[in-house]
Amino acid sequence: MSNLAMTTDCSQQPGLHLCSEKLAKENRDFTGTGGVSKENRSHGFLPAFRDNETGTVYLSCNKDGSQAAIHMLDGLPEELILERDEENSIVMVKASVIPGFVKENKFYTREQAARSVLE
Repeated sequence: MSNLAMTTDCSQQPGLHLCSEKLAKENRDFTGTGGVSKENRSHGFLPAFRDNETGTVYLSCNKDGSQAAIHMLDGLPEELILERDEENSIVMVKASVIPGFVKENKFYTREQAARSVLE
């Protein structure tokens, strides 16, 4: 059992949970590498999430179910959601969920997508 204090700001808890703040931080960290949507879209990558617990991959979707151009938590299924805010927006999802990309029916982590873009 862990003694870590849990907060809704998961960006301060690396590796524990995915939230919008952590997505924003990853986007800043990967800017210029090909590991963000705007830099790899022209290479055929689509933003997605993988639940490492089940291996299931989910394309990133908007609240209305349409495909999102960037990583959006709003389209993830209920079974992945841990917390919502007062506007019912997703605040935090399971720790096993990671952002990445899909290309030709294959999931790529941000690092793998960045390497692929550079090759």
